[in-house]
Parts: sequence; structure tokens; C-alpha cells
Amino acid sequence: MSYMFWLILAIVFLAIEFGTVALISLWFAAGAIAAMIAALVGGMLWLQILVFGLVSMALLLLLRPFLQKYVDPKKVKTNVYAMAGKQAIVTEDVDNLKATGAVKLNGVIWTARSADGNPIPAGSVVTVQSVEGVKVIVIPAPEK
Repeated sequence: MSYMFWLILAIVFLAIEFGTVALISLWFAAGAIAAMIAALVGGMLWLQILVFGLVSMALLLLLRPFLQKYVDPKKVKTNVYAMAGKQAIVTEDVDNLKATGAVKLNGVIWTARSADGNPIPAGSVVTVQSVEGVKVIVIPAPEK
């Protein structure tokens, strides 16, 4: 019946991983599945625990750094931070000294400021460099 313990433990670790996406619990779930297999083939409890520990640690140390490059939630740009690099149309002259400027980006009007401080006339195409609060920081888009 120890295989049931490992199965339940694997399900718990998977549930934790789905909730956090930290790429830590996933490896322990794999270790629990390996221990469950050891239990099913008649391995003693000490062997099941050893298999769980070795498989979990090996996967954590070997695969996590590699996969984290592709799944790391901190590196995934979402919401307003995904706007960097997008192009917008200046709807109101951007002038940092006069504290004026607006751009239309994805159908929404944003307050805008020039990244280099130079004025940008209305009608110009700009590229969003960053978002600071409710303002987008823009530069003139390169001409094609």
C-alpha cells in the first residue's frame, strides 16, 4: 500500500506546482512517481525513500536551470510591461519641458514623454521604450 502514499504525494506536489509555477515541486512529484514504481516492484521502504530523494534532487539540479530559461515567470512580460518595443502614433505633441504629450497605443491614449528630451510632433510614429506609472517613455521610430 505504500505505492498509494507516493501517488498521493505526487498529486500534492503537482497541485503545488500548478499553483506556483516555480519549477520546484515538479521534480519532487517526479521523485514520488519513481518511488511509487519502486514500491510497485517490491522495493523496501528505505529504497523507495532513496529513489525519491535521488530522482528529485537529480532532476531539480540538472533540469530546473535549463527549463527556467523558458518558463521563468519573472521573465515573462505581461500587461503594460509588454508594451516596450511597440509602436504608437503621437496624438499630442510630446514636449517634456511643457509636460505635454500623448500617444495612441493599442487603441488607448497614453500620456507620453520623450526618452531623450527632444520634442516629438503630433502624427509621428514612435517606439515605446518603457512604461513609468501611467506614462510611456518614447523615442522616434526609425524611418523605413
